[in-house]
Amino acid sequence: MPSHHSLQPPLSRRGFLRASAGAGLALGLATAPALAVGGPRPFGRYGSPAARLTPLTLYVDPRGRGDFTTVQSAVNAATGAGHTLVLAPGVYRETVITGVTDPATGRLGAAATEMTWIGASEDPRDVVIVYDNANGTQKPDGSGTYGTSGSATTTLRTDGFTAHRITFANDWLRADHPGITGTQAVAVKVQGDRSAFFDCRFLGHQDTLYADSSALGVFARQYYARCYVEGDVDFVFGRATAVYDRCHFRTLDRTDLATAPYGFVFAPSTAVANPRGYLVTHSRVSGQAPPGFYKLARPWVPGSDTTARPMLTVRNTLLGPGIDAVAPYTNMSDTYPWQSQRFAEYRNTGPGAVISVPENRPQLTPAQAESATREAYLGDWVPERRR
Repeated sequence: MPSHHSLQPPLSRRGFLRASAGAGLALGLATAPALAVGGPRPFGRYGSPAARLTPLTLYVDPRGRGDFTTVQSAVNAATGAGHTLVLAPGVYRETVITGVTDPATGRLGAAATEMTWIGASEDPRDVVIVYDNANGTQKPDGSGTYGTSGSATTTLRTDGFTAHRITFANDWLRADHPGITGTQAVAVKVQGDRSAFFDCRFLGHQDTLYADSSALGVFARQYYARCYVEGDVDFVFGRATAVYDRCHFRTLDRTDLATAPYGFVFAPSTAVANPRGYLVTHSRVSGQAPPGFYKLARPWVPGSDTTARPMLTVRNTLLGPGIDAVAPYTNMSDTYPWQSQRFAEYRNTGPGAVISVPENRPQLTPAQAESATREAYLGDWVPERRR
C-alpha cells in the first residue's frame, strides 16, 4: 500500500530476535519459550512422532525432534487435505507459502488444504514464524523487488486453514534500510475462505495483517478470535470478509514524526459487490502514542480495483486515547473520500470513541446492528476451536 511518510520505528522492536531481553518483553514476545525446548516433551500434550495423534499429524521442531525442522518442509509434505502441523516452541526464521500454484495448470496444488497449525505451547509468544522482507527488498535472483504481497513472511492461499497460538511476524525495519522506499512489510497474507485464527499474534509495522482473498470476485471469509495485532500504517488491510472478535489492536509509538497522524489501524479494500467487509466486535485499540495521533481507518481503493467500496464496522469496542475522536477517518486518496465508503460504528466506548462531531462518526441504528454480527458475516461457516 502507498507509503506517505518516512517511517523509522525504534530499533528495539527487533529485540525478540536479538540478545536484549528487555526489548523482547517490551514487544510482548518471550525471549525464550515458556516450555523448555530442551525438555523431553517439545510438543506438549499433542503427542510426538513416536506417539502420533493421528496419521495426518506432522511435528515441526527447529531442534530436530520432530518430523521436520521447518514449517515449509512440513507444508510441502502435507499432500492432500486435513493435515495438522504441531509446532514446537522456537523461532522459525523462514518464509512459508501454502497452496503453491502448479505452473502447468495454473491451479492451486492439493497440498496443505484444510490444514491446522497448532503452537505446542499454551502461549503464542513461544512459537514465532518470522522473516524480514519488505516491498522494496531486492530478490536474490535480481528479478526485481518483492512488492507488498511478496514481502509476506507467511502466505496462506488455501481454504479451510486454522491456526492456534502462533505468532506471525515481519521484523523488517525501515531504520536498517534507509534507501528502500517500499516500506510495506507483511507478517501474514491470508487469502483462503474459512480461515480462522485463535489466540494468535501478528507483529509488524506497515501492512502487518493482509486479510485478503484469492481474486476480486472471491469473498473469502476469515475469523480472528482473541488475537493481538500491532503496527503503525494500515496494519490491518485487504478485501476479505473478516471478523475480529475480542481482539487487541495496538498502535506503535513513533520517534520520527513530530505531528499527527502517526498511522492508521484499518485500511479495508472491500469489493463493491461484497455486502460485508471488516467487522470488529468486542475488541480494543490501545497504544503509546499521544492522544489523537492515530486514525481508526482510511479506505484503500487499489489501482487493481478502482470500483472498490471499502467497508468497516467497529462495534462494542474500546477505543483508547490514541485514536483521533474528532476525525477518526481520513482519505488515502481524495479521489475516494471516506464519506463515500461503508464505515460505521456502534456502541463503542473509551476516549477514542467520544462523538463530538457526529458527521465524522457514522453510527449504525439498532436495527442495522442486528446484521453486524459474526453469524451474519460468516454465514454457514462456524469456526471450530481446537484445544
